[in-house]
Amino acid sequence: MIFVGELSDIPVGESVRIHGEVPIAVFNVDGELFAIDDTCTHQDASLSDGWLEGCAVECPLHAACFDLRTGRPSGPPAKTPVRTHTVLVDDGRVYVRESAPVVTAQSVRPSEAGHYAEAGHYIDEVAS
Repeated sequence: MIFVGELSDIPVGESVRIHGEVPIAVFNVDGELFAIDDTCTHQDASLSDGWLEGCAVECPLHAACFDLRTGRPSGPPAKTPVRTHTVLVDDGRVYVRESAPVVTAQSVRPSEAGHYAEAGHYIDEVAS
């Protein structure tokens, strides 16, 4: 698990960026914490620098929006979801448990693509 900080370090409506396998953004939505991969899947932009709108974050670069609960984009320009992560609070201290490792198109055979998508390990396209 990754230590994020004290709960008071993440005010309502704000986010923090931490380092895991890849950068992760932790958001406080009305007292509920959510963690997603910090980099927009459309283009390299930090989602923790974006705008929080309810339970979604808007990328500061091209306005792609991602649902903080599922990681799925609401529409173009982003097409690929970001990973979501488990957030735990213990005695006022916030921790993130990273999801399974990132799966890339180069590491998946076409016959496995459906399996990875169903398991929540999103890939943009599959190498042929």
